Amino acid sequence: MRKKISVAMAAYNGENYIKEQIKSILVNLTEGDELIISLDPSNDKTSEIIQSFSDERIKLLKGPGKGLIYNFENAIKHTHNDIIFLSDQDDIWVQNKVDLVLKAFEDSSTNVVLHDAKIVDKNLEVLSESFFKDHRTKLGVLNNIIRNSYIGCCMAFRKEMKEYILPFPSKLPMHDQWIGLIGELHGKNVMLDDPLILYRRHGSNMSSTEHSNILQMIKWRFQIISAVCMHKRKCNKL
Repeated sequence: MRKKISVAMAAYNGENYIKEQIKSILVNLTEGDELIISLDPSNDKTSEIIQSFSDERIKLLKGPGKGLIYNFENAIKHTHNDIIFLSDQDDIWVQNKVDLVLKAFEDSSTNVVLHDAKIVDKNLEVLSESFFKDHRTKLGVLNNIIRNSYIGCCMAFRKEMKEYILPFPSKLPMHDQWIGLIGELHGKNVMLDDPLILYRRHGSNMSSTEHSNILQMIKWRFQIISAVCMHKRKCNKL
């Protein structure tokens, strides 16, 4: 029997693209699956668009209003099913995404699955055939502290991981990096070369892939190392 899945989406002022994204997700869902959307306070029609879907699998939550990371935390916290997929509000899922990712979870030691993506512009014109190739994606704790490869919209993880990743540490630089690293510490992570989403780049989200200044990058590395070390010390005490 196919595992039930939860999709955790963080939304904020997403009226331009969220309808397309929700449609592409629903195609991948079966009975018993769920799409949990945490919506931070917005000044557009995102809420109305979400509520226009007559689908009981969609659950809309009031977001905490503390930014993207804790908006995702809120969505993840309210998931119930076996495998949790992360989703941005502005991409497009391909129709066989869930089925291919679930195959990787047939290995009971797999904690996190990371898949490739095609990078597209706001009109879905392909800019790159492979996010992995462009960003030289690698697994490994040290690799992903030095240069993070974990991108949330291309990730799924087991519900058992919630015990380790929640609540998110304070001053966490990136939620997806945190989930990926903790997954590696408690089992194994898997990379799939299949591009299973169209990863949309547009004016509102381009900054997320731009390089920060060197001081900011050093600060982020220190913060993630501190969070991982605290997690390891906590686990050693149990």
